[in-house]
Amino acid sequence: MNSSYWLIALAVFLVIEIITLGLTTIWFAGGALIAFILSLVADSFILEFLAFIIVSFVLLFFTRPIAQRYFNKQRIKTNYESLIGRHGKVIEKIDNFNNSGQVTLNGQEWTARALNNQDIIEPGKRIIIRDIAGVKLIVEEAEDL
Repeated sequence: MNSSYWLIALAVFLVIEIITLGLTTIWFAGGALIAFILSLVADSFILEFLAFIIVSFVLLFFTRPIAQRYFNKQRIKTNYESLIGRHGKVIEKIDNFNNSGQVTLNGQEWTARALNNQDIIEPGKRIIIRDIAGVKLIVEEAEDL
């Protein structure tokens, strides 16, 4: 009887994965498959459920990062992601304590904050963008070439 439930669970997880294509439930489908195979051999729901949980989480934690890197290698960074790591120029002194700072990047002016609160970056300095918080660039002074 448990075999049919695991088979149904496997089908549901696979259908959800096919619909979403987001590597969200494939890990649980693997766990349900192992639990289904185990249910054919042993008739212990507790053992089957433990196998389902263990296999699902092992797949999730160990293979998901590899799968995401493999499937997302062609992904193009868009919007704010494309700004991280780029260089700009300070046009207004960046001072987190006084809530001031602006930089130019690709001809656009951005409000900026220093990555380290104690850093003060003077106008004319070259910066590198490390993160974005809301509409503010989080920057640090770039090493001179």
